[in-house]
Amino acid sequence: MSKSNRVLDLYQALQNGQVINKKAAAEAYGVNEKSIQRDLDSIRDFLSEQTTRQGQIQSVEFDRAANGYRLVTEEMIHISEGEMLAICKILLESRAFDKAELESLVNKVMNHCVSPKKVKSIEPFISNELFNYREPAHRPPNMSVLWQAAQAIQTQNMLEISYLRKDDTEVKRKIEPVGLLFSEYYFYVMAFIADKAKRETFEKPNDAYPTVYRLDRIQSAVVLDEKFDIPYKDRFKEGEYKNRNIFMYGGVPQTVEFTYSGPAIESVLDRLPTAEVCRNEDGSYTVKAETFGKGILMWLLSQGSYVSVIGPQELRDKWIDEIRSTKITNDGGQ
Repeated sequence: MSKSNRVLDLYQALQNGQVINKKAAAEAYGVNEKSIQRDLDSIRDFLSEQTTRQGQIQSVEFDRAANGYRLVTEEMIHISEGEMLAICKILLESRAFDKAELESLVNKVMNHCVSPKKVKSIEPFISNELFNYREPAHRPPNMSVLWQAAQAIQTQNMLEISYLRKDDTEVKRKIEPVGLLFSEYYFYVMAFIADKAKRETFEKPNDAYPTVYRLDRIQSAVVLDEKFDIPYKDRFKEGEYKNRNIFMYGGVPQTVEFTYSGPAIESVLDRLPTAEVCRNEDGSYTVKAETFGKGILMWLLSQGSYVSVIGPQELRDKWIDEIRSTKITNDGGQ
């Protein structure tokens, strides 16, 4: 029996509710167990591709009690039109991709997650935005490099990257990738530099926090056989880091305190989700938040007269200096 006929035969047996024992199947077809395993993997791939068309989820699972593989069927819960529209709007607003890649991604998501009838009902709400979509100035992210980094993080393999710095010079780095993040139009790879001599040249050589690498600036990446070891308890926590870092700037943790007198305290909490807020008698708010990096200063300055920085003193001094500098520039240098 040819391989294709054997796969079809196994598929038909699974559809009929039979349990496939690898050893017995290998003997019956005159092949080894690895061949049967590959056949089952092919059936799994086929079933995965058929999920949306069939309206149900089918998978080949090992049944320990029966000592074999059987077909498991579940009803698929489709994403609603509103949920799919929200996903498409978020993709459009992210401005992370060029137009061709964005259109391809939106079409793939819609065709795999909702029925053809629902696709037609959603398209009018995003067609104009897609037509007028302005591509970002930065290079689109390389999805292959993104996946390479993700795998290296999981297996704790070092990466060798070629990285384009802000001054357009290209450098080679051997890094220990520990996390992936998306923020403000960009994907980021969080990593420690493996070269200790290179780290000694940095502003903070003993920095306990990873370096931020923009994915679109990574020209190439190679997963190395070399391993690094970070205990699970010391793992990099993307969620905690993202809640405390504004604009993905490097730096050290600090507790920032300021008063806010703007119209919507919710906008502050959206930007600083871990903040503690206390309402003052005059209607303003005192906000205290643990932040990470230098981006907090940029955000505070963007709030204009709505904020007044209380501390820490170093941050307050920088905030005052920037305000004075801006005022002098606006006054024509007088």
